[in-house]
Amino acid sequence: MPRQSKGENPHGSPTVAWLPTNDHPTDKATFRFTAKVPERLTAIGNGQLLSQQTRDGWTTFIWDSTEPMATYLATITIGNFVVTESTTPSGIAVYVAVDPRQVAGSAAAVAQIPKMIDFFSSTFGPYPFASTGAIIDRAPDVGYALETQTKPIFSSTASVGTMAHELAHQWYGDSVSPQRWSDIWLNEGFATYAQWMYTEYNGGASVSQTFNSGSNYGRAASSSFWQIVLADPGPEDMFSSIPYNRGAMTLHALRGKVGDETFFRILRQWAAGHRYGHAATADFITLAERESGQNLDTFFDVWLYRKGKPTTW
Repeated sequence: MPRQSKGENPHGSPTVAWLPTNDHPTDKATFRFTAKVPERLTAIGNGQLLSQQTRDGWTTFIWDSTEPMATYLATITIGNFVVTESTTPSGIAVYVAVDPRQVAGSAAAVAQIPKMIDFFSSTFGPYPFASTGAIIDRAPDVGYALETQTKPIFSSTASVGTMAHELAHQWYGDSVSPQRWSDIWLNEGFATYAQWMYTEYNGGASVSQTFNSGSNYGRAASSSFWQIVLADPGPEDMFSSIPYNRGAMTLHALRGKVGDETFFRILRQWAAGHRYGHAATADFITLAERESGQNLDTFFDVWLYRKGKPTTW
């Protein structure tokens, strides 16, 4: 999920009251959606398209999501879309639906979906779902993108960076969900760091350059950016830049602390060990210490549990 304005809490399906649910990321289920719409429209859901049948001016779509999913990640999106279907080089089905007014502006991001999925798979481990894709709509009153499982949804034109962020969430946030909302850095810090890595891989700024930039570690120590506890930012800062940027910086600092080989082993083990489940910050610390063979109490205390700009760790 991209940043929302202060005061907005994470609400999914119950917000629009379209299905009864316990809207918490630890309560996952499989889903099958059936949508009957006028035949000129398309209905897109999570998972794979089981069938699409038109009769008497109406089309019925059946979507099946066989992997466990938190309810805030569920969607049925209905509209006038340009639909493309393809596969990644490794054979994962790709289903993309784009509002006609967003096709040109989103073309670069859409074209890179297979490349992103294969890059993240090589870095984080196998893609956790049977299909992938995106829904790019025109919904200016929404104002954000969401890591909707298997098909991230965008309320406006999708950029390459935001597409990478939302697809990285399929590993970190969707397959592995936070145990509590206070663990949100495990979602947004991971997806932001993945976005930084993809930018470097795609020929842009290096991860180290992004880490040290004025939007990140280059901020003054007096900045309010450093005055929130990352491991428990509270509802007002849950989707501010803090869980995103400081979460990603925590991962980059950990990478420097334990070395590349161990760091990427930790990321892969995190995705594999909690696949389709949930986990907390304490679980990540335990994993990092086990894989590195280091006592990381001071490191995580400085980066996660203290206010103030880290200077030594």
